[in-house]
Amino acid sequence: MSNVLFTSKATAKGGREGHVKSDDGIIDVNLVNPAGGGDGKGSNPEQLFAAGYSACYDGALNLMASKQNKEIDSTITAEVSLLKDEADNGFKIGVVLNVEIKGVSQEEAEELAKAAHEFCPYSKATRGNIDVELKTKAV
Repeated sequence: MSNVLFTSKATAKGGREGHVKSDDGIIDVNLVNPAGGGDGKGSNPEQLFAAGYSACYDGALNLMASKQNKEIDSTITAEVSLLKDEADNGFKIGVVLNVEIKGVSQEEAEELAKAAHEFCPYSKATRGNIDVELKTKAV
């Protein structure tokens, strides 16, 4: 890897029913299986991925809007689903990005959402690997 601008570290132990902690201690959560078991108090990999993707995508969206001299107010809700993978009888994830944008028309919102999807590092990382659907609404 060249030109590294920033690196985050987190360590997981115990898999889906374990614990994950960032090196700075800001993230320090128990992991629980959303299908049940345990006391149900904790997060899961899909929830953590949804948090990261929604934040990253919203940053990309606002950058795209500022480059076009558009003032927007946006809210991104990432739905990350654990899916059955028929190809290997295992699992995979899929994402729906619910994009709400105030301050532009529906057509402009869709153009901004697509531009952000091309620019966002999470979108780049997942492109061709998982299904990501954009649901864009001007509000």
